[in-house]
Amino acid sequence: MQHHGLRRANERAVLTVIGFNPGLSNAEIARVSGLAPQTVSAILNDIEAAGLITRGEVLRGRRGQPATPIFLNAEGAYSFGVEIGWRHAELLVIDLHAKVVDRRHLDYAEADLSALPRQLAGLMAEIIAEWPKDKRARLSDIGVCLPATVHSALEPLRSGIGSKDGPTQADVSGELEQLTGLPVTLYNDGNAACWAELIAQPSPRPEGFIYLLTSTYIAGGLIGEGRLWQGLNSHSADLGAILVDTTPAGPRSAHAIASVTALVERLGDAGHAVDLSRIENWDWPALEPVVEGWIEDSAHALARVVYNTNAVVEAGLVVIDTILPLDLTVRLAGRVEHHFRQLPSRRDIRIVNGHLGKLAPALGAAELSLYRRYFSRSLLEKVSPTAR
Repeated sequence: MQHHGLRRANERAVLTVIGFNPGLSNAEIARVSGLAPQTVSAILNDIEAAGLITRGEVLRGRRGQPATPIFLNAEGAYSFGVEIGWRHAELLVIDLHAKVVDRRHLDYAEADLSALPRQLAGLMAEIIAEWPKDKRARLSDIGVCLPATVHSALEPLRSGIGSKDGPTQADVSGELEQLTGLPVTLYNDGNAACWAELIAQPSPRPEGFIYLLTSTYIAGGLIGEGRLWQGLNSHSADLGAILVDTTPAGPRSAHAIASVTALVERLGDAGHAVDLSRIENWDWPALEPVVEGWIEDSAHALARVVYNTNAVVEAGLVVIDTILPLDLTVRLAGRVEHHFRQLPSRRDIRIVNGHLGKLAPALGAAELSLYRRYFSRSLLEKVSPTAR
């Protein structure tokens, strides 16, 4: 590596150690990172001058020299995260501590990719309108996540949803970049949500887990050996497409059974007209008979997804999340575990509910963008620039 590249890699190593182990001293950072104390000291001076870290009060009373704890500076950098979904767009901005600073929400009948860039750029301008100049200067990136087929609407259940003609995802990225002046990176929605769940996990974070988000359809992701499995085109871990059932009409995927779209259809068949964009306003007690049956069928389908995925990857943890109220997410995760235990698996697998719900995709897109800019040191972790 050239000297500049080596220096940058070392900076990222130090920032990663601080980010995942806040409060370590210079000497402890050197020990964890494997870098020389003098190298770490010089890097800390540079990244402190750049506003990326802060130093706490000196800790006295220990053996050896007094130690100064080092922390990421929450105000050192900001990133936008955008989820473009089938029926909605979620926009948020986070700081370097991955805390949501502000957010906006859009509902629509279908994802019109020709109109969304200008709408999103307008909302971003609204969010930062009152920011001082130095804070705007620390706004570094936009991460956009969306389903792989949202522009073609041919998958996973039916045509007629989403924009079938016009801009591609790459076109959306380019226009949004032109309108905002910020670099834009595209991610798969399941990958982004999975990454957000990894960051939300308590320390020590798991080396690997299977992630399933029951949303309009099923978003999925995999963490293996500490890495996000994305594939060449960021489409790996499309776990909702796994076939879990066969009917006289043909095989069915988990999308067709365990998605919120499937729940809405079942509610409609039972005479309950509900608005997918207003889930928080549903009359849940009145819907319980239908919801209970959907949870049971969904848990059975997702247990098979978990079983089949574990036949390919080694994961001791499964995270089940939804865009539904938390109590329903907890119920679904519990029933998935019950049905999984009925299958002939010999692996010891823990199944738990997620932490983030509907904000996971947008939050993960923002976090991945900050991670790539300030922390990632491996080309293998580089996310594909387009999610075709």
